[in-house]
This record gives sequence, structure tokens and C-alpha cells, in this order.
Amino acid sequence: MTSARYRCGTCDAVHEGFPDLTFAAPYHFEQLSEADQASLAFLNSDLCVINKQDYFIRAVLEVPILETNETFGWGIWVSLSKPNFNRYLGFFDEDPPSDEGPYFGWFCNRLPWYPETLGLKTNVQLQPAGNRPRVILEHTDHPLAQHQHHGIGLHELSEIVAAANTPGFLRTPAV
Repeated sequence: MTSARYRCGTCDAVHEGFPDLTFAAPYHFEQLSEADQASLAFLNSDLCVINKQDYFIRAVLEVPILETNETFGWGIWVSLSKPNFNRYLGFFDEDPPSDEGPYFGWFCNRLPWYPETLGLKTNVQLQPAGNRPRVILEHTDHPLAQHQHHGIGLHELSEIVAAANTPGFLRTPAV
């Protein structure tokens, strides 16, 4: 198996693996004016609430990288129902019970390298304390779902990472 490598756009050094690509906020938050973001919404690195009626959590969607033993992480946002959001908060700093979840959610970011991703159906699997939840996409023909369930090639992933110098992305670990 070959190890994936990438050239960092910040330091120009070659690193092993691929950087996780993460969104700073859910799409819905980004569509608000600055005034509405300040008055109607709450956002931190893990949670977002808009107008006390839309509830979002940051999670990780892992994609296996073909021909390696590695995975690529998308740090994305999903919406949850208010009851599931509140349950998630209750387990935020502790290990959830083994029978908790998964929670149904909607994918809440647009990945520019894929057909429309906003609104894809997800299952959110809680993780031990200190780890972001994992997102499993519904099995569909959508290319992102196909990549998650069957893997992505190094060449295609390299193109995505190289093009990731767009606003809204952070090059930080999604976990």
C-alpha cells in the first residue's frame, strides 16, 4: 500500500497523508447577513443555532483513500432535530451510552467538487468524549456517498485538496 502525500499550500513542505478539509460554519449560517449572524445565531467550533429553530453540529465524514490504509476527513455540519441536538449536548463532555443513536441529520454544506450536497440524508454516530461525531451518508448514487462507501482515488482526492483554497475551508484536523 502506498502512503498518500501532499504539498502544503502554507509551508510548501511535503506531508504524509492528506489535510482534512473543514467548513467553518453550516451553509445556512453563511447565508445570513453579518447583522443577522450577530443577532439571530450562535456559532462556535462545534455548535450552531439559528433563530432558536435550526440546530447544527460539526461532524466528520470519513472517506477511505483507495490504495492506502488512510481515510480523508471532511469536517462538515449537519442539522439535527431539536430533541436530538439537546441529547447530543447532554453527552458532549462524556461518553454516550453504547445504544445512543444514530441520529438522523441533513448535510449542511456545499462541496464545490460534487453535485449538490446540501440536504443529503445522513446518520450521525456519536463518538467517545473528545471526538466529533461521525457522519454516514445514505447509500445513494451521489458521488460523495459513493466515495464514502467505496473509496476515492489518490488522483481525484489530490485534485480536490489542491482546489481547496476557497473561502470557508479550514485546513485543520476534522477530528
